[in-house]
Amino acid sequence: MKPNSKSQHLLSRLRSYLIFDPLIWLYTVVMGTLSLLSSFVDRDGRIQQWFAVTWSKMILKTIGVPLAVRGMEKIDTTHPHLYAVNHLSALDIPAVYAALPFHFRIMAKEELFRYPFMGWHMRRSGQVAIERENALASMRSLNRAAAILKGGQPLVAFPEGGRSATGQVKPFLPGVFYVAIKAGVDVVPMALVGTYELLPMNTFHIKPRPLELLVGDAVPSAGYGPRDMDKLAATVQKAVEDLYYSRAEVPRPEKASTTEDTNRIESLGH
Repeated sequence: MKPNSKSQHLLSRLRSYLIFDPLIWLYTVVMGTLSLLSSFVDRDGRIQQWFAVTWSKMILKTIGVPLAVRGMEKIDTTHPHLYAVNHLSALDIPAVYAALPFHFRIMAKEELFRYPFMGWHMRRSGQVAIERENALASMRSLNRAAAILKGGQPLVAFPEGGRSATGQVKPFLPGVFYVAIKAGVDVVPMALVGTYELLPMNTFHIKPRPLELLVGDAVPSAGYGPRDMDKLAATVQKAVEDLYYSRAEVPRPEKASTTEDTNRIESLGH
């Protein structure tokens, strides 16, 4: 790294640690507290959704990140769908809240609900916690999610079950798609592009860059049974991968076998 590049890198880190990160925590504490207070009078979660959207837009505005949404016009948002999106970064949830123009709930791993303020908001606003280590509890939560969809409320899910450490799409967990099959709704594949480079795992160093949310054609769940979860998961994963790798800087896994591509992936995370 050249001396000038080292100086820029240091300044970028200082900007994150001294400005961006403290402000994000401040927004989270303040908006999370207000959201919790509103939950005592907010019967359908719309006020809390407003706080979540405002919190998200404040974060993206503060770090100077433009977000473009492409393809949403293809989706009939008057009907409930299961929106399946890849998971790359801790900033994926703010990006999704800032991008989607309708009231929805999120299916997320139970661990997220333990975080102060954000987790409390998620629990009080009716988001769906998925407990993966307990089969009975997991099935109850999946059935609850299906009931929410049947009731007309869209759901957003991260089928990988956790953030990708390489920026590549990880295998989708089939249980998420049981929800769509049981509720009889279409699955909408979506791909977030740029959040891995913006804030990869295991760092607080935010590197501002433009983001995109790419929306694909809806995949019908009709014709699939509960035993076909894997097939539906594979179909949706391919759709998400096609969207993501069409715009991502990270190469497809089968193209990352060379030393050059491997070094490229590693450099994007630092």
